[in-house]
Amino acid sequence: MTDRPLFSDALVHLGRGVQANGRPVNLPISQGSTMLFNSLAEFEAARDARHQHGTLYYGRYGTPASFELEAAMTALEGGAGCVSVSAGLTAVTLALMGAARSGDHLLVADNVYMPTRNFCDNVLARYGVEVTYFDSMQDISPLLQSNTSAVMFEAPGSGTFEVPDIRAISATARAHGALAIIDGTWATPIFCRPLSLGADVVVHSGSKYIGGHADSMIGFIVCNEATYPRMRQMALAFGDKPGSQDVFLSLRGLRTLEMRMKAAESSGLQVARWLAEQPQVLKVLHPAFPECPGHDTWKRDFEGSAGLFSIVVRDCSTDRLHAFVDALDLFGIGVSWGGFESLILPVRPLRTATRWDEAGHLVRLNIGFENPDSLCADLARALPLLD
Repeated sequence: MTDRPLFSDALVHLGRGVQANGRPVNLPISQGSTMLFNSLAEFEAARDARHQHGTLYYGRYGTPASFELEAAMTALEGGAGCVSVSAGLTAVTLALMGAARSGDHLLVADNVYMPTRNFCDNVLARYGVEVTYFDSMQDISPLLQSNTSAVMFEAPGSGTFEVPDIRAISATARAHGALAIIDGTWATPIFCRPLSLGADVVVHSGSKYIGGHADSMIGFIVCNEATYPRMRQMALAFGDKPGSQDVFLSLRGLRTLEMRMKAAESSGLQVARWLAEQPQVLKVLHPAFPECPGHDTWKRDFEGSAGLFSIVVRDCSTDRLHAFVDALDLFGIGVSWGGFESLILPVRPLRTATRWDEAGHLVRLNIGFENPDSLCADLARALPLLD
């Protein structure tokens, strides 16, 4: 799935159900819990096949729309199967639980999404899973143990945007018999397909770019052939599933994903380049910038960049930082990203295996679909408040 015209075609036509006259453009919301059968034999056949993708047995195991969405994500990522779940964090936690059991050891990148770290420290540790945090820009070979079952990382890193070598980490993990699990939310399948680079599992927060409108909660676990059965069974054993409306919104979001990603990239780069010239900005952390750690890896393995990046602004008082953020008119203040609206949020990296020594405040920006010149003008009015 690397040919761009064919990829565009796939985004429009995948996951739209059977071909029939008079069909709606968008697959309707598929809502239901109990499924009815014409005979006990048919019910028993469905019960016995309930873990298989596409089997209608009970709403928790999947609906026609969720099966279509999973098939679409599988095709876009070039995987063997996909499990849709209730949120991006759910995708992360279930993937880790599908990979590890009590007594196992996990390697987790030091720059992962904070709730991923919280799950490792506060849940997995209680069940006897040991976690070692690692520098995602370094060779992981010395850290692998005989009981290491998986390596979890992000590309790029959460908040600080280092781009690890997906190929190298995945190959090292596989040679050791461990799974490589990557959070690919930032790039989406439009700009990077980690399974083709050797990863075993790719997780997504579909609440970000895939849904695209800041109004859905959904996650995806996309797997290669070896990992799909256990990941699907883990999710179904937990009884987790996305809501019917969120499935509908995600299917709809896929139709414009490529156009939105290209627009986010263009506007994001324009605003990032403008910020790099401002005296209050000490550094721009953006994978497309040569000074970003892992920039060469990004150029090799990614086909574009998202509209999410960070800046380091000069050190100042908390009051000045608040004044800067509060003075912005076009940037909302809130968690998440990947919607049509621009967002801004100061962040504080937590590191235990590496150091964060930047002499300034880290501020994350999501560049939405406002006019980028207007966004720069908004920032120009507010940045002097940091002085």
